[in-house]
Amino acid sequence: RYDAVLLCGGSSVPRDLDIKGRQLKGIHFAMEFLEQNNRRVAGQSMPEAKHINVKDEEVVVIGGGDTGSDCIGTSNRLGAKSITQIEILGKPDTQRGTENPWPQWPLILRTSSSQEEGCDRQWAILTKAFVSQDGEHLSGIKVVDIEWEKDDNGQFKLKERKETERIIPCTKVFLAMGFLHPLKDALLQDLNLPLDTRQNVQTEAYQTLIDKVFAAGDMRRGQSLVVWAIAEGREAANAIDQYLNKNQRTSQKKNLGIYSLE
Repeated sequence: RYDAVLLCGGSSVPRDLDIKGRQLKGIHFAMEFLEQNNRRVAGQSMPEAKHINVKDEEVVVIGGGDTGSDCIGTSNRLGAKSITQIEILGKPDTQRGTENPWPQWPLILRTSSSQEEGCDRQWAILTKAFVSQDGEHLSGIKVVDIEWEKDDNGQFKLKERKETERIIPCTKVFLAMGFLHPLKDALLQDLNLPLDTRQNVQTEAYQTLIDKVFAAGDMRRGQSLVVWAIAEGREAANAIDQYLNKNQRTSQKKNLGIYSLE
């Protein structure tokens, strides 16, 4: 019943780690931890049973991005005993390589303010299993060092390094490995919107295949930065403005008895 609708629901389905021991207590998605802490800082109460307490705990953050950094900073301020951040990719160089010239985004080593507060950063590590001493609660993660090698097609493939398998002790793990696609709940189901190959809402010039429905931001392009969200919001507003003006002109012509293919 609206002239236009813009969907900006974000990319909210987190990437999971489907390995042995995933059901153990102490393993959480990063946003579950961060959102809970924000609510607590805002003075909202919550049942003690749902409280993710990291005080005096050994914390491992899986994922080297901004969300992982937020988990590090929050864990430090809540009194974690130790914090380890692991990343499946190799450690970046401190300067640009020949394969990463300007104006490409510089793929170099960065250290966030949260990481500066204190954590052990490790790269090129594959998590193979979550382990437990009592069969119920997390006590560590089994990991192995890896190397990235190019195959005959030029694609990078990971290779486990021999005799590097070990267990990192921990009682809390936060999965901060990015997000897959928007939540496929009643909204997208009821609208029956087509999705692209990455399971994001399919659009052309921000317009979906439903005449008056548009999409922008992470819901349309996948997980990205807030600067892209701002840019997409502006571009989508412009697309909707053009759409509404076009419909208005068409309606005015019809009211005058003038019909057009426009």
